Amino acid sequence: MLLGLGLVLLLILLALGTWQVQRLHWKEGLLQTIDRRTHSAPLPLAEVEKEFASTGDVDYTPVTVSGTFRHSGERHFYATWEGDAGFNVYTPLALDDGRFVLINRGFIPYDLKDPAKRAKGQIPGKVTITGLARNPLPAKPSMMLPDNDVAKNIFYWKDRDTMAASAGLPAGFTLVSIFIDADKAPNPGGLPIGGVTIIDLPNSHLQYAVTWYGLAAALAAVLILRLRRPAKEE
Repeated sequence: MLLGLGLVLLLILLALGTWQVQRLHWKEGLLQTIDRRTHSAPLPLAEVEKEFASTGDVDYTPVTVSGTFRHSGERHFYATWEGDAGFNVYTPLALDDGRFVLINRGFIPYDLKDPAKRAKGQIPGKVTITGLARNPLPAKPSMMLPDNDVAKNIFYWKDRDTMAASAGLPAGFTLVSIFIDADKAPNPGGLPIGGVTIIDLPNSHLQYAVTWYGLAAALAAVLILRLRRPAKEE
C-alpha cells in the first residue's frame, strides 16, 4: 500500500519537474521575444494592428502614431512610480481616420489627478507619439484586485472597453484594439512622466524544476531502500 502511494507520488513529482522545464523553455522564448521587440525600430500603427489581427500578440512592440489628444476623456489607472502613489494617465488619441486609441501618457502624483493642476501637459493640436504597443486584457487579471471605480475615474485594472466607454467619446466611436505606452519623451511642465512601462518577468522555473526533481530523487532512493530491505532480511 505504502509502496504504491510512493510510486504515485514519485510520478507526480516527476511530472511537476517536467512541467517546470517546459515552462522554463516558454519563459526563455518569451523573454527573447520581448528583448527583440523592444530593441527594434518603431512601426506604423497600421503594421502593428495587422500583426495583432494575425497573432493576437504585439506586447512591447515599438509603435509610432499621430493624432490629437482628447484630454477631457483621460482615464486614471492607479499606479506607483519610484515609490510614489498616483496614476497612469490614459488619454484617447483621435486618429485621422476617425478612430481612437488609448495612450498611456505616463505617471502623475496622486494629488495632481485634477488636470487643471498640470495644464501645461495637456498638449493641444496634432502630436506624434512613440511608445510600446500593449495587448488588451481579456478579463480582470486577479480576483484580488479591487473593482474599477468608474464614477470616480479610478481604474485598478486596464479594462480597455470601459475606459473608452466612460471617456465621453462620440457615439458609435471605433477603438483601436491595443493600448500604447508612451516613451520617455518629456511633456510640457514635466507631467505626465512618460516611459513608465515596467518589463520585469521573473524566471524561477529552473529552481522549481530542480526542487521537484530533487524531491523525486530523494523519494526514489527511499523506495529503492524499501524494496531492498525484505531481500536482506530473508
